[in-house]
Amino acid sequence: MKRKLIVLAVLLIAATIYFLLFHKNKTLKYIPENADAVILIDVKNLKRQYIASFATHPSQWFRGKGKKGNANFIQESGVEVPDFFQIFHIKNTSFLQWYCVFELTDKQKFSAYLKQQKFVRKGENIFQKDQLFLKIDGEKCIVGTSDLAFEKISHSISSGKNVFNADSFIDNSLGSISFISGQRIRNFSIDLNSDEIEIKNTPKTENFAPIISDLQQKMLFLDAELDAKNIRYFSAFFNVNLADSSQVTHFKATAELEQVKDTIITYGYDDNFNEIEKKTFQTITQPNYVIVLQSKDVEKTWQYFQNKKWVNAGNQFTAIPFQPNFVEKNKTGMEIKSTRKPVQLSSKLNENYIFVRNNPLLLSSFKTVTATEKKIVSSIDYIFYGNKGEDYYIILKGKKEELPLILRW
Repeated sequence: MKRKLIVLAVLLIAATIYFLLFHKNKTLKYIPENADAVILIDVKNLKRQYIASFATHPSQWFRGKGKKGNANFIQESGVEVPDFFQIFHIKNTSFLQWYCVFELTDKQKFSAYLKQQKFVRKGENIFQKDQLFLKIDGEKCIVGTSDLAFEKISHSISSGKNVFNADSFIDNSLGSISFISGQRIRNFSIDLNSDEIEIKNTPKTENFAPIISDLQQKMLFLDAELDAKNIRYFSAFFNVNLADSSQVTHFKATAELEQVKDTIITYGYDDNFNEIEKKTFQTITQPNYVIVLQSKDVEKTWQYFQNKKWVNAGNQFTAIPFQPNFVEKNKTGMEIKSTRKPVQLSSKLNENYIFVRNNPLLLSSFKTVTATEKKIVSSIDYIFYGNKGEDYYIILKGKKEELPLILRW
């Protein structure tokens, strides 16, 4: 009898573990039909990875509950935890506009949470806090970095026409980023390792190791090189048809950071109503940079930039917010240089990559980020994007520390 009870208990425990950590509802009901990009996060895979990391780091066993506050939105706010977080981008909208939909289990508790977190009512059932927008839509909540597409999203998900299966986007990885074009879906896996996050569509990531090694030795803040295809991809994120319209065929850039003193001049009046000039000084972080654009037709490129009002009468390239700079034509294209301090263009690798190294000056320039966000940024070593043929690879490399990323953040 005892043996049967033990077997029954083991089976019950195994079944519980399976349903809590492995069994998934793969039906994706909240991706609109006009979505062109989708990010999926496998919540149960994330839970398993967290438990495994937590179990192998005893220093975290008795750390207390203070670090769990960031999970309150899901755990204590009346929102149902899905098996897959479904984050999406709507076609023909800004690259910065992303949305997701949650089901509400307790609207009263959720309303109390919004009040506690100081969300401000912006309209009927619409709330805002900083750059985060929420809309309560019946038993659902639409969350976004903008509220511009809320109505379209609400109509689309209520129709129930577009229902996907998670297997169309993700294959045993922690997450995925997918790009939808008609019936075609192009998937990139997301993997969270001990000290890095990888996004890729190929297992052959070792092909990018020599490039990364070379870039690490240069100690630059930014080093980038892109061909026409990659220029087209990145400019499309900002709804700019740069490669085709401007005839630009190659992009090369190098940048370093520097702290400079900025003078602010204001005017006021003294006690006798005489106008007086007041000067104040502040220290800001600015990049010193050089950008070289190669073109199939230099005159067409120059005319395109002038029509866009990116080149002013003083030959400054105004599309870059960091001024002053100077742009000039040459036989092969254009060169844009910041004028404060000369920067030498790094050597050409004839590869497609963007490499951004973390810099203490970068963190000091952030004025509105929270302590948690600063901690995340400070733990990053570098970000690399690379492309070889049809292979794409992005790595966010964390600094070497005792704890893995999943326990740091």
